[in-house]
Amino acid sequence: MKTLVVYAHPEPKSLNGSLKDLAVSTLESAGHEVQVSDLYAMNWKAVVDAADFGPQASSPLKVPLDSGRAFETGTLTPDVVAEQEKLLWADTIVFQFPLWWYTMPAILKGWVDRVFTYRFAYGVGEHSDTRYGERFGEGTLAGRKALLSVTVGGPESHYAARGINGPIDDLLFPIHHGILYYPGIEVLPPFVLYGADRMTGQDYPDVAKAWEQRLLTLESTEPIAFRRQNFGDYEIPSLHLKEGLEPAGRTGFGLHVRD
Repeated sequence: MKTLVVYAHPEPKSLNGSLKDLAVSTLESAGHEVQVSDLYAMNWKAVVDAADFGPQASSPLKVPLDSGRAFETGTLTPDVVAEQEKLLWADTIVFQFPLWWYTMPAILKGWVDRVFTYRFAYGVGEHSDTRYGERFGEGTLAGRKALLSVTVGGPESHYAARGINGPIDDLLFPIHHGILYYPGIEVLPPFVLYGADRMTGQDYPDVAKAWEQRLLTLESTEPIAFRRQNFGDYEIPSLHLKEGLEPAGRTGFGLHVRD
């Protein structure tokens, strides 16, 4: 298995840094190939601008069209091309980051914004009366799996169904479904560590053991059963879930996960 670890934390000695290092050593010891994108160490540029798209960037800038043209003509900046090549190389992508303000750190969102260009991660496939592009289960990155490894400051009860922060599955849905599943990546259930701000060195051995177990079962873990766009569950072109497919009592994001 070939694994790309995308890591976003500014402190190498942090819990996230330890989990990243443990992921690399565990997977390599099991015979897997690993590459790491350490975004802070790379001084990753987090903002999209005209410089990403070469001298032919339009004015005014049209980010989707300019990114697609630059992708197709080979004029994206080398840092973006390198990350796209890593994604195409990988069988599995592990994202290691803290949950900040209910989402990923800005530098990681900037990695997505710049690397998931038009004609690479979206805007691909047939658009017709029966298909609305290759996405949500199809696309350039189909055949790969991804796992979010997320540290959370608050206790687990705050992220339960009735918790004040909302269910963790809902908070991660935009990443799981909207960023990863959109271009075809199968998404594994997340590895979430709650109460990270209160953990001590004595807690770490149990955390490490649980993380190692998740890493060693990546290939056998069933992905979240998101509904595929072009396989009969949605009306085209409205992309509304067909009547009668909603599980009893389920609403919101949960409608888009099969029983």
